[in-house]
Amino acid sequence: MSKTLRWGLIGASTIAREWMSDAIRSTGGEVVSVMSSDQDRAAAYAKANGIPHATTSLDALLDEADAVYISTTNELHHAQVLQSARAGKHILCEKPLALTVDEAREMVDACRAAGVVLGTNHHLRNAGTHRAMREAIAAGRIGRPLFARVFHAVYLPAHLQGWRLTNPSAGAGVVLDITVHDADTLRFVLADDPVEVTALTQSAGLSQGSVEDGAMGTIRFKSGLLAQFHDAFTTAHAKTGFEVHGTEGSLIGTDCMTQRPVGDVLLRTATGEELLPIDRTNLYERSVARFTAAAHGDGEPAATGEDGIWSLAIAAAALQSARTSQVAAINPEFSTSLKVSQ
Repeated sequence: MSKTLRWGLIGASTIAREWMSDAIRSTGGEVVSVMSSDQDRAAAYAKANGIPHATTSLDALLDEADAVYISTTNELHHAQVLQSARAGKHILCEKPLALTVDEAREMVDACRAAGVVLGTNHHLRNAGTHRAMREAIAAGRIGRPLFARVFHAVYLPAHLQGWRLTNPSAGAGVVLDITVHDADTLRFVLADDPVEVTALTQSAGLSQGSVEDGAMGTIRFKSGLLAQFHDAFTTAHAKTGFEVHGTEGSLIGTDCMTQRPVGDVLLRTATGEELLPIDRTNLYERSVARFTAAAHGDGEPAATGEDGIWSLAIAAAALQSARTSQVAAINPEFSTSLKVSQ
């Protein structure tokens, strides 16, 4: 494999156009092909985004690329990852990895057996705000963490609506779109794993049928820490945030659950308040750079396939809790009881 990674885009998606193509190019990669289920869409997308090859065939795309970025609808990830792994391609896949924990585990195992890198595109791990919070906790600056709160209620833009609000078989709903990110960010910042979750969901009118457009819940971690999450597609005027409160201080992150390298983190202790220094590196550029290094044998992606299994298991347990009105155990191993498709 050459030093320059040749990337194929599996899915002519908004995120690939707005964020990932530039991130690939800015980190030394080359976008060589795009695949869509519609040839006209693929051709128009390729022309608009300077991509030399457009196709409806996954095999044809795999012939062109060293690595693939998968941003199709959620129910397609499993088969596309398995096929890409069999072809020997490194894979950066959008969250959630799949619609069941079993499928996600199969994807991770297949990539390991094929000797290819699998990364989950949890961009928030790469935010300077969250990395600063993780470092402050690890350094003991707030003592023992006791509680965390994530505010990730936003308004889903019109151009991103559609299947996310209407199609359960594709993995629609706010839990698989937003709560899954909260779950990963909590694990990353706290360096702790969850054990159970209690959740309620809401359908406030933006979504259709059984699809939820809002969720609130509480996660218990192995350390005993309790974490709240509030996620929505329906709140146009809320701000996002991430807080961790410990025995000796608090970390208060504001405007930080976003794709942009913005937001601040305030450390508050008995001695006063301090704004932490924040690295403003583009989140997606850092994600692609880490993935590229891993593809060349240096380290791991920012979020691995195993991290993707964990975030899916947490989201699946949250949906299970909402359906049953009971506390749900979080299990990242094989578990058909954690099926999220409906």
